Amino acid sequence: MYSTTNPSAVRSRNEITKALLKLMGKYPYNEITVTMIVMETDLVRKTFYRNFDSKDDVLDSIINKAIIEYANALVESDDDPLTIIFSFCEKNKKLLKLLHKNNMLYLLLLKLNDTLPKVSETKDKERNPFVKLMDGLEPDYLIAFNIGAIWNVIFKWVERGMTDSPEKIKATIGDYLRRLH
Repeated sequence: MYSTTNPSAVRSRNEITKALLKLMGKYPYNEITVTMIVMETDLVRKTFYRNFDSKDDVLDSIINKAIIEYANALVESDDDPLTIIFSFCEKNKKLLKLLHKNNMLYLLLLKLNDTLPKVSETKDKERNPFVKLMDGLEPDYLIAFNIGAIWNVIFKWVERGMTDSPEKIKATIGDYLRRLH
């Protein structure tokens, strides 16, 4: 994706991302073409390529934006990490379901594995959720452990239609963790 703050380019990118998500609701991702995306908008093909390299680039930008918002919430919010995760999931429910429908939830996991270790290195140690959990321990393995465990639970929740309440899931996880002590 090409980065710019030009209002016209931002509008075009938004149109393109909305078009891809709409098409993902109707067709398998692997059947969607750039032509289909462009036809879903009021844009021309040239505008698409001014903003993105491919449909994969569009999807990556959507996931990246969501994960950056999630990472910022981890550092800025006073809520516990599980509350932040479920809030992220509720906000991005449509995206999660579309990724699941297309067997692409793993892309979210890859982006988390790339982004969250960087969050653990933020300067504001007071606001960093990883500091008290991992102080003095090897953070790379622990972050990978947490991402794998928690996000596999989230993926199971998405697979089950996101019908269980976040409170029920958090309570189940909490009960299990207390049994480990």
